[in-house]
Amino acid sequence: MPAPHFRSDAFVSALATSATLAAGAVAGPSSTMGFEDAEAGPLTELITPSGTWTAAPGHAEVNGRFAHTGERSLHITGGGDHAVEFAPAPAGEQPGELSFRAERWTAREPFSFIVEARFGGAWSEIYRGDKDIEVGARFRSGVRIHAPAAADRYRMRCTAPEGGGILIDDVRLAPAEPMVVRASAEQPVVPVLVGKDDNVVLRLHFDALGSLQPKTVHGIELNLASPAIRTVRVEVDGKPFGEPLPPGEGLRFGGEHLLADGRTTFEILAEPKPDASLDAKVSAFCTSIRVGSDSILPSLGNVHLPPQRIGIALRQRGQDHSDAYRIPGLATTNEGTLIAVYDNRYRGGRDLPGDIDVGMSRSTDGGQSWEPMKVIMDMGDDPEWHHDGIGDPAVLVDRVTGTVWVAATWSHGDRSWHGSGPGMAPEETGQLMLVKSEDDGLTWSEPINITSQIKDPAWRFVLQGPGKGITLRDGTLVFPAQFRGANAAPANGKPSSTLIHSRDRGATWGIGTGVKIDTTEAQLVELADGSIMINCRDNRGGSRSVYTTRDLGATWQVHPSSRSALPEPVCMASLIRVEREEGAPLLFFSNPALTRARARMTIKVSDDEGMTWPERWHTLIDERFAAYSCMTPVGRDKIGLLYEGRGELYFVRVPIAELLDAR
Repeated sequence: MPAPHFRSDAFVSALATSATLAAGAVAGPSSTMGFEDAEAGPLTELITPSGTWTAAPGHAEVNGRFAHTGERSLHITGGGDHAVEFAPAPAGEQPGELSFRAERWTAREPFSFIVEARFGGAWSEIYRGDKDIEVGARFRSGVRIHAPAAADRYRMRCTAPEGGGILIDDVRLAPAEPMVVRASAEQPVVPVLVGKDDNVVLRLHFDALGSLQPKTVHGIELNLASPAIRTVRVEVDGKPFGEPLPPGEGLRFGGEHLLADGRTTFEILAEPKPDASLDAKVSAFCTSIRVGSDSILPSLGNVHLPPQRIGIALRQRGQDHSDAYRIPGLATTNEGTLIAVYDNRYRGGRDLPGDIDVGMSRSTDGGQSWEPMKVIMDMGDDPEWHHDGIGDPAVLVDRVTGTVWVAATWSHGDRSWHGSGPGMAPEETGQLMLVKSEDDGLTWSEPINITSQIKDPAWRFVLQGPGKGITLRDGTLVFPAQFRGANAAPANGKPSSTLIHSRDRGATWGIGTGVKIDTTEAQLVELADGSIMINCRDNRGGSRSVYTTRDLGATWQVHPSSRSALPEPVCMASLIRVEREEGAPLLFFSNPALTRARARMTIKVSDDEGMTWPERWHTLIDERFAAYSCMTPVGRDKIGLLYEGRGELYFVRVPIAELLDAR
């Protein structure tokens, strides 16, 4: 296993006064250790330049999802009394302090956490953190312990229930020395969401080395004068620093926060006004920091990024008695109304089977405001049948008649992805259901079951998109779809993307053949030559599979961009086409633009029918966790994007000109 990376942060003390802070000055390296270059997975032995970590099998792992700094941390697992040991490498100077950041990974009892040191051949407890380590608090617990002069080994022990434990990061074993600090500013690339009061608009990082003569932050001065913002506040370790203030220039926040060795982060948080314009932008700048008797400026980091955009937290956990919201679909009706559909996951965020209905939100002003949520698909609530959940919706607007269609999959009992089997009845296999609205989304029909029209009885499952469907230029209605094939060869129960279509305004439906084994969750556009492009999630990972058809899916041809042009972390994505009065039509694609994690929601643009997606037309929308997404045109000059956070749905509206602004 590769050795962890040791961050060498630069610090210096001015000769004139020990209270002086310097930003970006150069001095000797620190020994703050993360686990950035270690593979995520079980840990039994990890040899590093500073020493060796050891653990019994099953006691510890390198976690690749959560960290205080970077993307890796040490997880002492739950399920018993588990421990890791650290044997420091010989050093020229005797350590005087052990410090680290920690996060308790369960609120359940029992929980205990102790640190021991071995000297004279015997172990002695030097720290007990049972009550100190916070639960799920983004490593807010900073631990600083005296390191006994004669210690030759350290041991961290945790007792916690199965599935729990403790996360450790930024471990440092170093001589006790006078503290020196540098400060830096970071602007996150995230929308400022109406409906939330904890939008981060700026982070101030204080990197401190040493524990003697610790420094105290007394004040922070900011400029944040956006008319879209109602209040601004500052937090550190989840606690307020000063009082909330209205936006403006020269905002002064005063308090007392004693810095600990390592990194401490102050977050500048903004709450937008309820009617904040989606076309507004937010910029925050730190103009001064007071530490002790000194006033300093932070190094600027990435604060020259574009201003943050305003968005809307359309669906939040707990709203309308739903624990989570997932699986967005979004379309613009012939009247210009936005129709958003999604899963209401009432009892947690898990997929079907479960207590899930299809919800719908409607906006008549381009997404600036939204009517109250309506449930438009509900198949029952009998616990014996897993509440007859229905979900994974896709929405389609018939451009000929204006009818809005929504497709979803009904799981009568355990009849979803894993529980469905051959057959046609609800007791055997999942059902593909439709509802329609003929009054621009105001009212909706009863569910219509089309399973018998499109499913091969030997298949294990058939369902829609999710996301959205399209109307072809000849009036044909087309939804993306997917199915799990028969248990026999060649499919062996594996999935494949396809499409379903109607030539008679939704009265009857047919289905295409499978695009490619192990593809799912596709989206469609009609190209200039009349062919249909299907852009598929590929469960092999790496990048999207892209195919075309000229016969409604009877046959498929691989596209030149397939498995190369659009990286993905195995996730649903969105693809739409927009005609322009001048210039070539544009394709827009959105997904979490990584291969290893669902994060960094990005919109990309192609002006050559999806042959290429120039990097200059890649726009990062949200750098945090983000998963499924769906786009739609808003008027002639904007793109609306509805995408998933953690169990929530966020909406932003981005000018096409901005997406085409070469950077």
